[in-house]
Amino acid sequence: MRRAHSATVFAQRGWLAPASALVLALVTSSSVAQGPPYEKTFPQSKTTVEKVLKDLQASTAGHLPVLDGFAVPGDRPLDRYQRGYFQCTVQVTATPSGGSTVHVSAKITAWYADPVAAKSGYQALASNGRVESDLLDRLQEALAGKVSSPAQNPPPPPAPTPSANKPDAPVPALSAPAPGASVPIDAVTTSKALVPSASPFKLTTPASDDQLATLATQRAIADRHMEELTKEAKSLEEILRNQAHPNNLVAVRKSGTPVLASPSEGAKVLFLATAGDEFEILDTNASWVHVRISGLSRGWIRRSSLEMPQASAAETPAASPAPAANSNPFQVESEQVASFPGTWEPLQGKTVKIISVQTSHENATSSGSQAKREFAKSVFAKEYGELTQVPTSAAGLVVIFDSADGGMVATTLPVLQQWKAGTLSDEAFWRRCFFDPPDAFGSAAGQ
Repeated sequence: MRRAHSATVFAQRGWLAPASALVLALVTSSSVAQGPPYEKTFPQSKTTVEKVLKDLQASTAGHLPVLDGFAVPGDRPLDRYQRGYFQCTVQVTATPSGGSTVHVSAKITAWYADPVAAKSGYQALASNGRVESDLLDRLQEALAGKVSSPAQNPPPPPAPTPSANKPDAPVPALSAPAPGASVPIDAVTTSKALVPSASPFKLTTPASDDQLATLATQRAIADRHMEELTKEAKSLEEILRNQAHPNNLVAVRKSGTPVLASPSEGAKVLFLATAGDEFEILDTNASWVHVRISGLSRGWIRRSSLEMPQASAAETPAASPAPAANSNPFQVESEQVASFPGTWEPLQGKTVKIISVQTSHENATSSGSQAKREFAKSVFAKEYGELTQVPTSAAGLVVIFDSADGGMVATTLPVLQQWKAGTLSDEAFWRRCFFDPPDAFGSAAGQ
């Protein structure tokens, strides 16, 4: 009575906002909302009962589609109440015999839709005991070992009356208290208890089997795609790691680099190379690099003007057994029939057979001009025998040495024929041959 009187006094003096007055009005009727506790004694211990009650937590609170059959009718018709909600308070006490007594009381709240909208709001109703009895029955079944689903709600209520299908009335928004107004602390606390809130025992709706299967399939597809991408990335890394830049090429550092006819400063300039031009390495020494320009064209470039490969065959030759003392320092690399690559008049513009020769081992660079003349002599003798056995369009023979000191020696077929017939001595034969450069073949080339 004192609390109701205080609410009336606050409302008369204008100290409460309309929403606060509504909350206090609910407080005055809270004694009706909490009915007498229902209890039942069980032979099981308090610990066992509390454990089973924990599994039944979902049954201690929930929504009521209708109030008829669950709440005690008052001075207002039950069919005007909507959004019914119940919440049970459970207390377990041990008995002297080792069993336990369970006390259950239920609180029911619902939205009352008054014909006058200003009088609508949440109200607390007295439970008729059905909610409490249902919970005690479920507890007894669970303790007896019967199957009971904790997620089930109370038994279905009677069919709703036509008024239960009416659309829900809008919930009026609670306005903030007027400036300077004070709201009693007990009123605010009580309002939170009366307004329906989420159950403290939330249940998450499990995904269906189809949804789980779909998620598993998507996960498997994503994992397989990631695995394929990882394999592809590793494969590309392996290719890049194993991909070796050709180690027999050099690149020109800057434009205007001269390509010379021989490895000397005063030699003839064949052309000026552009930065980035690449040439095949034929041979190298401390200061010069012998390169293939194109086809049979050769040239010399200063080593300092070139980007040398990190591990070229010229710089890091593979280990091989030392050649025998009498092994040949040269070996034939290739043979072809083409136009004469030099400017010697007897063969200029004519077709010749060209024999390209390389050193057969590292020490061949020191074999000298005498060794090159001897090897060229053996090549001329061998090739003459082959040329005379079959018709040929070649007018002469050319031997090109792709070595550090390089050089080219050429002869015509008529001169070669006279030498093989014995009408020309070796000295006379060399005097009628073409040497480029002459100093690469010694004194015989200068005669």
